[in-house]
Amino acid sequence: MTPQEFAHKIDHTLLKPEATPAQVDALCDEAIEHGFASVCVNPVYVSRAVRRLDGCAPFVGTAVGFPLGANDGRTIVEEARRAIEHGAREIDMATWIGGLVAGEKKAVAATTYEVACAVHQQGAEYILKVTLETAALTDEQIILGCRCLAEGEADYVKTSTGFHAAGGAAVEHVQLMHRHASPLKIIAAGGIRTLDGALALLEAGAVRLGVSDGVALVEAYAERVVGR
Repeated sequence: MTPQEFAHKIDHTLLKPEATPAQVDALCDEAIEHGFASVCVNPVYVSRAVRRLDGCAPFVGTAVGFPLGANDGRTIVEEARRAIEHGAREIDMATWIGGLVAGEKKAVAATTYEVACAVHQQGAEYILKVTLETAALTDEQIILGCRCLAEGEADYVKTSTGFHAAGGAAVEHVQLMHRHASPLKIIAAGGIRTLDGALALLEAGAVRLGVSDGVALVEAYAERVVGR
């Protein structure tokens, strides 16, 4: 894998509540420079990120129902629609975790489907990623979540928001999802701070990484490849 191929597996993310317009601009500039797959920003910054990228390759993604996944489904659908109107191409939705824990599989699948319809009707290039918050779930709940999201026609299942006290992405959870999530693709996100950790998650079955310091990871990878 070349450094460019590695970079294209990264969703360059800035979702901190204290994020400033200048930081969003810098995020977009870094995404262009390094060739990241996307930038992921809060909804208030979608239009700004679209203008900053100005037609360049990284897509703009944004979070809806974030970070708890506890909004009414109609609210999340409207969030997704508004974000797409402002230029977002990738929608990151937080799952209703309490519903999964309680076994409310029909409700979880139904909300996912409603949001997926709102996203996919815009065209094939629009995608829905849905976060399970795997560190807060049992293996059985993770498997149930994968089934609900597949039934709801999401495109990707994501490990973590990065905001839960239980933690972020773990290799064993990605491996579990890889066995049970098909046809969904897997994104590892939350607490990915080292190159070895990032590579282990890709090896476990993730196809993308949601990280807040993609530049450091790409530079470390390039240095390792060049040093061989």
